[in-house]
Amino acid sequence: MIEKRQRKSIRLKEFDYSQPGEYFVTICTKNHNCIFGSIVSGKMDLNDRGKIVDRCWKGILEHFSNVELDEYVVMPNHIHGILILNESVVGTRHAVSLPERFGRPVSDSVSTIVRSFKSAVTKRINEMHLTGDAQFWQPRYYDRIIRSENELQNIRDYIANNVVTWAFDKENPEDVPLFLQSEK
Repeated sequence: MIEKRQRKSIRLKEFDYSQPGEYFVTICTKNHNCIFGSIVSGKMDLNDRGKIVDRCWKGILEHFSNVELDEYVVMPNHIHGILILNESVVGTRHAVSLPERFGRPVSDSVSTIVRSFKSAVTKRINEMHLTGDAQFWQPRYYDRIIRSENELQNIRDYIANNVVTWAFDKENPEDVPLFLQSEK
C-alpha cells in the first residue's frame, strides 16, 4: 500500500483564523508563472487574467459579510492583500479555537476566504480561455497575523511599493531593473 505524505501546516498552531483581526496574505501562481500581466513603465499592466484576479479579490466582499479589504496589489505572478475580519454577524463565535482540517472548513476563516477566491479565479479564467480544469495557483499561500498598527502600516507600504520592487524580485523573469526596461 502506498502511504500518502501529510503536508505540514504552515498556519499558527491553535490559532482561530476566523477571529476578528487583520491578516496579510500572499497567494502565488503555480511555478511562479507570470500570467496576470506585466510591469510597464513602473505600473502593473493587468491582462485579462489579471483583471479577473482583481475583480475576484474585490468580489470577496459580496461573499463574506464579515470581511473588509485593505491595501492589495495584483502582480505578474502573485497577489498581496490585507484581509480584515470583523465579528461575524451570523451565528456565534467559537468558544474554543477550531483548527481547520481537510474536508472540515471553518466558516468565514482566512483559509476559507482564500480557497473561495482561488477557486473563483480559476473557474473564470478556465471559462474565458476554455482551458478545462487547469490550475493556476500554488496549493498553499502565505499569511501573517498583523499584530500592531505599526506593522499594519509597514505592510501597507510594502504592498503599495511592490510594483517598484518587482525589478529586484527573484521571481521577476526579466530580472531587469525598471529604469532599464523599455515599454512593451
